[in-house]
Amino acid sequence: MSITVTKDVFQLAEVFTISRGSRTEAQVLTVRVERDGVTGQGECVPYARYDETLDSVIAEILSLPSEITRTALQGALPAGAARNAVDCALWDWEAKKAGVRVWDILGLPAPKPEITAYTLSLAEPDAMEASARKHSHRPLLKIKLGTPDDMPRLEAVRRGAPNTPIIIDANEGWTAEVYSDLAPHLVRLGVKLVEQPLPAGADDMLAEIDRPLPVCADEACHDRASLPSLKGKYDVINIKLDKTGGLTEALALKDAGLAQGYGVMVGCMVGSSLAMAPATILAQGVAFTDLDGPLLLAEDRDEPLIFDEAGVHAPKPELWG
Repeated sequence: MSITVTKDVFQLAEVFTISRGSRTEAQVLTVRVERDGVTGQGECVPYARYDETLDSVIAEILSLPSEITRTALQGALPAGAARNAVDCALWDWEAKKAGVRVWDILGLPAPKPEITAYTLSLAEPDAMEASARKHSHRPLLKIKLGTPDDMPRLEAVRRGAPNTPIIIDANEGWTAEVYSDLAPHLVRLGVKLVEQPLPAGADDMLAEIDRPLPVCADEACHDRASLPSLKGKYDVINIKLDKTGGLTEALALKDAGLAQGYGVMVGCMVGSSLAMAPATILAQGVAFTDLDGPLLLAEDRDEPLIFDEAGVHAPKPELWG
């Protein structure tokens, strides 16, 4: 089997800002595995927050033996972007080789459309209000926050989208004091969920302060090994393929999280339809789906995912799986 990696850049439709910084493009890695005349592909988004760069992830991928199997891969690389792209490419190869879909291999029904959040980037209140008004027709908005001065932003978004369900992502940007002050207002404004209000590794206060609405672990939850440290602090886990290291571990984490009483959110980095495609299987029946990466792009893959009023649809086989 041959494994190749290419760097691909997708321009964003507009600047995307979170509490850690801004970007104007999505830099991704595309992995292709080829054997017996069949090619499978997968995509990952190396993430600096997890000490990943394009070059470091490429090096991890190219360190793999050419005969690597999906089972062996789980122990060959740690959870992260490199393993994700290879794992998803191997799933794609296996399905194409067998002439079936990935969900057939898994013994699952074909994925149905899932309503996905649409993310509004962090900005000044007036800009966020305008953005919320522009996108108020969407069934779920996700708002990027994470500064000490977020109350005006919250009020502005609610003015712009008075009836739209909202979830909040603080990207580790709040302190326990800031979150405690904001929490009653989040409830008052009808917020359904707050993601990672405190930094991962400095979030013990979540077990001691009131949690009047569900709190979701994002940066604090990577794979099944993360679950013991979340007990008593979080109500929901955000599963992203680039954190779990692929669909294989993501499915196992979903099962384990549900068994331990956690709600499940399926999220994404900012990538193309190829990165989201495997997650449409994972997202079936979860509490929240956030697979809007392609909606934030000015350009996408050939045969992109379909997004409509029913939600995000399963990929065509030409794209993945």
